[in-house]
Amino acid sequence: MAQTIGPKGQVVVPKKIRDALGLKPGDAVVVHQRGNQVIIESAASQKILKGIFAGLDLLNDLEEEKRFERLR
Repeated sequence: MAQTIGPKGQVVVPKKIRDALGLKPGDAVVVHQRGNQVIIESAASQKILKGIFAGLDLLNDLEEEKRFERLR
């Protein structure tokens, strides 16, 4: 399905593809380049990593590990 890039750099995602991916107006997408391809993915399909380490004392753990290594 060939599409034309508009004057603002916009491309219309064909309805068949939007429907297959469940994309609706206002949904977020992630756009990235892979070689000479432009990949558009639903942002909902991206794994959300923000905050997964919240509440863990990783700095303290790392410092303790370094102290232990120096003692060996």
